[in-house]
Amino acid sequence: MDSKRIFGKRILLVDDEPEVRRMFRLLLSLDQHTVTEAADGKEACRTYTPGDFDLVITDYEMPVMKGDELARTIKCLVPSQRVIMITGVPWRLAGLENPVDAVLIKPVSFEDLRQHIGAVLSREPEKLPFRWAASKSGESIGLGLT
Repeated sequence: MDSKRIFGKRILLVDDEPEVRRMFRLLLSLDQHTVTEAADGKEACRTYTPGDFDLVITDYEMPVMKGDELARTIKCLVPSQRVIMITGVPWRLAGLENPVDAVLIKPVSFEDLRQHIGAVLSREPEKLPFRWAASKSGESIGLGLT
């Protein structure tokens, strides 16, 4: 995937595991992103305000509200809002109506995360086609950008 590196965006990071949020916050801060955290989809809905975030990064498997439900809720408010989903259970996404712009499979390398952020934020929403693809490391298969 060829995409430019993006700096200084406002990101809503949603994951129920505090250590995962801490790790992603640290990585995202290396590119000067401002990160707001939410521990689940319900908290993210309370935190989300249209126009406040350039990107939402959400886990799929969370209590209270799964990531696909969060993405649908946000996209109903702002259809152009960019959303990246990260999951360790990609088989559970099969057959779901999932309105996200990209899906990354755990474990996620920092380079894969950077590339997906760059691709998602650099392209028009209608020009974000999906395909099943191996991660750059070739270790996992998941839904990615073409």
